[in-house]
Amino acid sequence: MTLDVVDLRNEKIGSVEVSDAVFGGRPNRGVIWESVVHQSAVERRGTHATKTRGQVSGTGKKPWRQKGTGRARVGESRNPLWRTGGAVFGPQPRSYAYRLPKKVVRGALRAALTEKFAGGDVLVVDRLGVDEPRTRLAVELLDRLDVASKALLVDVQPDGKLALAVRNLGDVRLVATGRLGARDVVDARQVVITRAAVEKLTQVLAS
Repeated sequence: MTLDVVDLRNEKIGSVEVSDAVFGGRPNRGVIWESVVHQSAVERRGTHATKTRGQVSGTGKKPWRQKGTGRARVGESRNPLWRTGGAVFGPQPRSYAYRLPKKVVRGALRAALTEKFAGGDVLVVDRLGVDEPRTRLAVELLDRLDVASKALLVDVQPDGKLALAVRNLGDVRLVATGRLGARDVVDARQVVITRAAVEKLTQVLAS
């Protein structure tokens, strides 16, 4: 597969070969789903919490004597059966992260990129950068490249000025190749990737 390479003015300056052995064939949607769920679980905060009977306010004093009142026996006001009592087996802060095999992660990224390449949703540029860290310059750059909303910018080492320029754009993400995941690719409508990033990903995903 051969893709055109354009500059920041959206003018063709060359081409790049994309390996069919890596980004060809039929993408495996099953591994894409597994990677998306894994990435979402890793980023889940997990800060939910409920108070047990030892954490709610109240006293440990017995409200009334055990027998002779005609009422049900009770030991303390923090009893979970009472409205002001603690929760039983409620959620507690925890991490939802789990380990996913590296082959599955790489296979999912390879499959997601294969779909984007096959659909013509990938634009290869010579480089990505702006002169000043201003959002206006980033918007002008995307307009010149005919990039609409939900765009993913990929580079080997993202430009710091461009990172500051696009952080106010809610539908544009700038990601390094080392931190790129299948969910990032699937969530984007168009992928803008540098020539160096294509060569790097081809080398990594071929293994």
